[in-house]
Amino acid sequence: MKKRSKRVTHADRVRNYLQGQNRPVSAYDILEGLRDDGVTASTTIYRALEKLLDAGKVHRIESLNAWTVCCGGHDGKTPVFAICDDCGTVTEHVDDEFADSIAGLSKRTGFAAIHSVLELHGRCSDCSTSPSH
Repeated sequence: MKKRSKRVTHADRVRNYLQGQNRPVSAYDILEGLRDDGVTASTTIYRALEKLLDAGKVHRIESLNAWTVCCGGHDGKTPVFAICDDCGTVTEHVDDEFADSIAGLSKRTGFAAIHSVLELHGRCSDCSTSPSH
């Protein structure tokens, strides 16, 4: 019996493209990067990103209006994104104490958070120690 190869979806293409980037990228950057693969509509990119977001495979960096691959392993806890304003590097961190603090705040105030994002802007350690700063 002949094995069927797995069909590559637009979401697969988008995720693979994001994995090959060294920084978060906009949906339009993704569209430009995938044009040669036959992806020509922004709606296709946005649908794929929504599917990946719902599956926990990507994150939207809201202050940059850009997307990046999820590092995984935070099991519903709030990731913290450290964004270097000099070189553009974005790193994802998960801190159990921070997640507990958000849960405690919600419990104390009665506010039921549906979605939380924490983005820190500043300088990464490489840029902070650079002689030009």
